[in-house]
Amino acid sequence: MGLLSPVWVGTVAESLTSDHEVAGAMAAFEAALSRVLSEHGLVAGAGLGAVDLDPRGLARGSVAPGNPTIPLVAALRAALPGDRAAAVHHGATSQDVVDSALMIVSSAVLGQVEVHLSGLAARLATLADEHRARACVARTLTQQAMPSTLGFRAATWLSGVLDALDAVRWCLPLPVSLGGPVGTAAAYGSAGPAVVASVAEALQLAAPVVSWHTDRSPVLRLAGTLTSVGNACGRICADLLLMAQTEVGEADDGSGGASSAMAHKSNPTRSVLVAAAAHQLPPLLASVAGSGAAASERPPGAWHAEWQPLRTMLRLAGAAAERTAVIATDVTFAEEALARNLATLVAAAGEDGRWAQEQTAHVGVWVDRVLARHAEVRG
Repeated sequence: MGLLSPVWVGTVAESLTSDHEVAGAMAAFEAALSRVLSEHGLVAGAGLGAVDLDPRGLARGSVAPGNPTIPLVAALRAALPGDRAAAVHHGATSQDVVDSALMIVSSAVLGQVEVHLSGLAARLATLADEHRARACVARTLTQQAMPSTLGFRAATWLSGVLDALDAVRWCLPLPVSLGGPVGTAAAYGSAGPAVVASVAEALQLAAPVVSWHTDRSPVLRLAGTLTSVGNACGRICADLLLMAQTEVGEADDGSGGASSAMAHKSNPTRSVLVAAAAHQLPPLLASVAGSGAAASERPPGAWHAEWQPLRTMLRLAGAAAERTAVIATDVTFAEEALARNLATLVAAAGEDGRWAQEQTAHVGVWVDRVLARHAEVRG
């Protein structure tokens, strides 16, 4: 697994979104539901025993019914005596189990993304402050444009990361799904809202106001947040890739990636992989968004189409945050190259060194504004 996805292989996001974790989250939903129904007096003798789940077997068993809930419920019921087996999955539907499991897994990934983005933000704040006055070339449309500072560039990176961090925190907590066959939670009667709230609390999820079987807003918000994370990290790495070009020579992300054909090369591989992740996320967002107009009380096909793109997005965004945090720690900047390239710009503009100083004298004001925002977010 992951042979063609080196950006997320070995990352925390990969492990948190494995088939084993998804199956475990589905079983956790069923266990919480069984326990809550017993507490509310809606079933007798509820409780799940230990079951050794086989994710591959569940996957194979999902082909005929179209989702993995049916084989999961069968496995859980097979491990219990008749009266207790009948209480498993009581009042729920397949979509509740899959949606809730994906929200559990997504919550875990977003928690790690928040940690990585927080660390990345702290490192960028340090870089912005340390290099606030270090003049460098600002580029537009790939060409040398005007003088700026390395600290200002780091501050703009930081601003994007803080935006992504805000989006992650706004997205949490994600909602549980427990609408039953047609969204009305009919099996629980007037106790429905209380049951949903109790299951949500048990799983550390939010209780929705009403079923979201065909209101895919939670998934769309999640997918948009993951894309924002990729954009923030990808933007940093896009800049580093340009700065790392041999002819530019201003930055080194610490990768040292080898070439199979050219021994003299040392490629900025980690930045390349994060940039690749950032490029993949928007099309996946479009795929998830295409499922948003869901029909009736339970959508045919649209809901099913979300699963794999969403998991891939979780892996890509999680990996981007994790790897960019490492890159920001390892990156080094070449003072000589920064000065040489700036001198080329000054000469092309027909100016002298005072021009660069004049153009960058005020930049610290903007750096301070971003650092103040970081202090507020962190505090």
